[in-house]
Amino acid sequence: MECKAVVIGTSSGGMHALMEVLKPLPKDFAAPIVIVQHISPHSSMFIVDYLKEQCSIEIKEADEKVKIRDGCAYIAPPNYHLLIEKDGSLSLTVGEKVCYARPSIDVLFETAADAYGEKLIGIILTGANSDGSKGLARIKEKGGLAIVQDPREAEADIMPQAAIAATTVDYILELNRIGILLRKITGGNVR
Repeated sequence: MECKAVVIGTSSGGMHALMEVLKPLPKDFAAPIVIVQHISPHSSMFIVDYLKEQCSIEIKEADEKVKIRDGCAYIAPPNYHLLIEKDGSLSLTVGEKVCYARPSIDVLFETAADAYGEKLIGIILTGANSDGSKGLARIKEKGGLAIVQDPREAEADIMPQAAIAATTVDYILELNRIGILLRKITGGNVR
């Protein structure tokens, strides 16, 4: 599979889950990663700093009009929806909350699916609501790949279960196997 981008959505228990997924990825990982972690509107850069300490891949807070690039993970800032434009740039909005969340996983996943179609990988991790299930279904409709954390090991299993119920999932994996799969899928990705 040619992969142009990876999108990840998580909520309760997400900091640890993200670290487990991102830690095995090399500095020169052959795709950009865009992440929504449900966080308090008043959060600081704590999650970015935490992941920077743990991971080889570059970690940044997402910013308006930045063109995403391989080997970098972009995290949605607090209280903004994060979108991916068709040209591969990021956009931030303060629209209505979706599934009680801003940033919303569905918003990111749906815009990413429209931008990348079958060259997108969507990943749902631990979380306590159904945000992301509609977005993952859109990714599958557009021909992309869907990966979900095994609900049995998730700190909060509602989000993975909702994603599995919403669409045909390609892989249901334990956290420590997701990063390995991403490396395998993108290993031959040359641009």
